[in-house]
Amino acid sequence: MRLIKSAFVGLCATLFTTALLPAYVSAQKLPDVKTYAPSWSQMESRKKMFDDPRPFVKEWPMSKLLPKEIYSKIVFDEKKMKEAWSELVGFKAPDVVGKIAPDIKPGKYTYKDVQQNPGFKQLMFPDLYGRIKPGAAPYIGNIPEFEIIPTRQFYWSLPISEATKKNLGKTKLDAKGYLVWQTWDTGYAFPKPSGPQKAQQIMANLEHRYLDFGGETWLANEPFGVNARGQVDYTGKTQVYRMGLWGRSIFPPYGVYDSRAKENGEYGAALITWDAPRDQAGQLMGQVYYMDPLKSNMTLLYLPAFRRVRKMSATDTQDAIGGQDIIFDDQEGWQQKLSPEKYPYKYEVIDEREYLVMAPTVDGAEYYSSKNFYELKNVRMERRPCYIVQLTQLDKNYVYGRRLLVIDKETFLWYHVSNFDQRGRLYRTYDMNYGFHPEMGQWSWHGAILTVKDHIDQHSGGSQAWALPAAITRDQVRLEGAKGTK
Repeated sequence: MRLIKSAFVGLCATLFTTALLPAYVSAQKLPDVKTYAPSWSQMESRKKMFDDPRPFVKEWPMSKLLPKEIYSKIVFDEKKMKEAWSELVGFKAPDVVGKIAPDIKPGKYTYKDVQQNPGFKQLMFPDLYGRIKPGAAPYIGNIPEFEIIPTRQFYWSLPISEATKKNLGKTKLDAKGYLVWQTWDTGYAFPKPSGPQKAQQIMANLEHRYLDFGGETWLANEPFGVNARGQVDYTGKTQVYRMGLWGRSIFPPYGVYDSRAKENGEYGAALITWDAPRDQAGQLMGQVYYMDPLKSNMTLLYLPAFRRVRKMSATDTQDAIGGQDIIFDDQEGWQQKLSPEKYPYKYEVIDEREYLVMAPTVDGAEYYSSKNFYELKNVRMERRPCYIVQLTQLDKNYVYGRRLLVIDKETFLWYHVSNFDQRGRLYRTYDMNYGFHPEMGQWSWHGAILTVKDHIDQHSGGSQAWALPAAITRDQVRLEGAKGTK
């Protein structure tokens, strides 16, 4: 990526350094992620975009990828992690599933088995059930065969459990159900959602989830898009540097990153760089997320073709990201700020039940096949206890009129999001299986399969990402500090 021109630096400094001032000197002295992050060529040598069944996460594990100074800080006793987390949420997933269609056992199945057994329709949410068939127009990601594996107990890392336990009962929601942000320190605020504000508690957990190593991560992603005729019309390459500023529990400093973050209520910051396609190469996006529900997050976009920075408004974040089937509010499937004033919702838990979902991966063996309209292969599924949360938009100007989320009760991570337009039509859907790191008690995009669909334009896309824990500093999330990528 070319260096940002000097003319841009001055403008960027004016706009952006109000949120991100000169670099914080890291006290932990941990290795810079640039010294161990693989290059694009190294990643592609381990796992190609299509037709590659290699379990790259298993073949190139974190213990080999990460410096020992990083790896040693994030590995904990699995038994202790399981015990600590189950105590907080009040159950273990294997103990609460198996009641719907109990005749469907672990084993290998094809779409014909699904067609012949009505229990599968009960056990799957509608969009996933509709994908259990051979690949066919107009969307990618159909699943002609899969394996059901036994339900696992999932958990978060020991520091997250300890922080959650330490702060139990301290976090408050206001009368409208929005976070009183000064009352949240770290950990999951509501491990046992309950009461009249249950849906808001679940969404507060989701909004401040610890995905991607507590938000301390470097991520490389190669999204692709496919039109209704089966032609790949977009291939991109992006890298993300993301740091947590509030609620930190993985790398020191813990809790709040520094006095500036505490004073401004900064939750996190990120820098996204585009390496491809050619017409987007050199594009940068800097983001700062704020704790205060009434304070809009800041998003700045550097467009190399115009050599200028664009500050995005709340309306701009509803725009589609070039070539992809997501909007800026849909990054990570859900990144919209929950606010009583900025596009408020009516929150409802409309169901709590088990679903058969794509199982989080531990080896990265899943892949897209370029044959038969980009089917998904090596898919494993498992029964999971889920919340079904519905968000009905109260502002008719927002792009979505309603959102429906399938959220894991044990981890507070979403598996499926359906977005409906203001006319009630199904607009965009997102499906994710996540990468799970048992020895860390961490969840990430590493090895995860993301499938996205635009049901109105009949376009779809997918990706499989790499994500590594990283002690990111403020320098690495400043637009003017970008020095190029591998």
